[in-house]
Formats: sequence, structure tokens, C-alpha cells
Amino acid sequence: MTIDTETGTTRRRFLALSAGLATAAVAAPLLTAGEAFAAFNADQKAALSKINAYFNSIRTMQGRFIQFGPNGEQSEGVFFISRPGKIRFNYSPPVRMDVVSDGNQVAIRDNKLRTQDLYPLKRTPLRYLLADRIDLTSSNIVRKIIEEPDLISLVLEQESAFGGGSLKLIFDTQTYELRQWVVTDAQGLDTSVAVYDVEIGRPADPKHFKIDYYLPNKSLK
Repeated sequence: MTIDTETGTTRRRFLALSAGLATAAVAAPLLTAGEAFAAFNADQKAALSKINAYFNSIRTMQGRFIQFGPNGEQSEGVFFISRPGKIRFNYSPPVRMDVVSDGNQVAIRDNKLRTQDLYPLKRTPLRYLLADRIDLTSSNIVRKIIEEPDLISLVLEQESAFGGGSLKLIFDTQTYELRQWVVTDAQGLDTSVAVYDVEIGRPADPKHFKIDYYLPNKSLK
């Protein structure tokens, strides 16, 4: 099947957002569970455990994001998370796209054409972010840890229903908050996303997570 330019861009946007925030997209089985973690030094293991604890402490989160595509294209918007199961990304104009999970399905909505693609949440990288518990230390997810004075980066390899690639997550070394991520797809194209104005613990309006199932579903065509 040939994916047109618009559809490819839409999926790339979705993958860049969901893979980064999910942090734990399915890893390629190059090592058995725990071997990659065992190879890290004590400081790296401690940092990874703190990052893991940070993510598991979050039940609700909202903020803004800015995204840069492989050709230099820029887009931005806001996001809302309510674990377990619910998330929403709203892109700002001129992009007319939303991504919504209601706990069962993920809708990638084209607000210009009034259509959407629907996918089971369990088949997307978002299922890891929205699960009750995230564990970066007991499974073969993190391939490399890069330490810098103010930042620490985790390099992951990932596979999902949308294809494979790699993911670099960049955290603040003081707070262990996620600052930025870079997704490299199977074609070697990079998309980077930075988050800011993040609020943790602020409940989101339940209406943010509603999917209109009466919209035409392009994924069924």
C-alpha cells in the first residue's frame, strides 16, 4: 500500500508525539530482559530508577509542545494526560489535527476533512504511557544512557504496529523531568519534540478525551 504525503506526515506527527511521551515503546529483542540494565554503572542505574519513579508518580499532566519535522517543518500545540488510558494532543493552526485516546481507542482526527483513523490503544506506543505502571528497569527497553552536565539522555530502540526506529529521550538531571525527545524512523528521518509549561496533578476536563465515533473512519477503507 502506498501512503500519500499527507497521511505519512500525519502518522509521523502521531508517532513523534506518542513514542516520546510513552517512553517505553516496544524494544527490539536484542538482549534478554534485564541484560541492558545490568550493563549500566551504579550512577546510571540510579538515574534510570529516578526517571522511572518520576513517570509512575504522574496521574495527570498537561502542557505545550513544539515539534520539528525532518524537513524543518514546525508545528505546536497542547497536550492533556489522564492515566490510565486517556490522552489528547491538540495541534495549533494551520495544522488541523487532534489525537485522542478514550481508554480503548486512539483517534487521529483530520478536522479539515472531518474524518479520523481509529486504532486500538493496545496497538500503539501510547499504551505504555497510559498504563498504571511504567517500568524502564526490568525489561529490555533502554539501550544507552548519555550523561551531560545538565541533561541525561536515554536511547531506546522501538517497534510497534506503525514500524520500527529509535528514540532518544532527554531529561533534566536535577528534576528528571522529560524536556525533549528525538524520534528516528525506519527511513532514518528525525523528528524532535520539546515540551514546556508542563503542569502535573491538574485534572483535565473529561470532555477532552471524548471520541466522536460517528466520524468516518479512514482506517477501515
